[in-house]
Amino acid sequence: MFGRRKAAILVAEFLGTGVLTLLVLSVQRSTIGVPFFVALGAGLVMALMMFTLGTTSGAHLNPAITVAMWTARKVATLHAIVYIAAQMLGAWAGYYLYTYFVNSKLQPIGGHFTSRILVAEAVGALILGFAWAAAVYQRFTVGTKAAVVGLAYMLAILAASSASIGLVNPALALGVRAWVLGTYVLGPVLGAVIGVNLYGLLFAEPETVKAGVAASSASVVAAPAARVKKPAAKRKIASKKK
Repeated sequence: MFGRRKAAILVAEFLGTGVLTLLVLSVQRSTIGVPFFVALGAGLVMALMMFTLGTTSGAHLNPAITVAMWTARKVATLHAIVYIAAQMLGAWAGYYLYTYFVNSKLQPIGGHFTSRILVAEAVGALILGFAWAAAVYQRFTVGTKAAVVGLAYMLAILAASSASIGLVNPALALGVRAWVLGTYVLGPVLGAVIGVNLYGLLFAEPETVKAGVAASSASVVAAPAARVKKPAAKRKIASKKK
């Protein structure tokens, strides 16, 4: 049944990605549309959306992050598909809202495939995916996760903008008319998958180890109490026989 919780998740991903697209377009097409201000605006929006929507859907707002979390088995297959669909629709909504505001259509800016753009977008997404995985595996609070992810997205865009437009987000690429499969779609996905799984494999403590340590600690604490109670019970039985 399609309940309130599922509707909230879809709206969160749709709304968050739409706001991100609208803000990036507004800064990118303005007189201060330099990479630093685009990155700053995108990072602030990401932090805000994470803080307000993070407890609802996780606030991925990025198909590359969703795919990366799916490969790390942090998101179910059906949920990943629904997330990506909501994100793409949100990007389209952000684009159409911006064109309504400026009363004109936008020309494509993605250009053609070049390996430099692919690598630049992948490196930026690797930075974002690595930070995102750290926030997930270390179970940051919502506020800390918002700050880390927002800063990571800002740095990711700055790193990628040396050779590309600096989007690091396939949905955002769709919204700003830079949809090129070989660069602004494949690049972020590859980078995010590598970043998330690299952190999970090398730097995250396995959950099974954590569970084992917790269980062994609990048994160590409980054992002395059990040994203390048994002699007391024996003394009571002996006194009754006398």
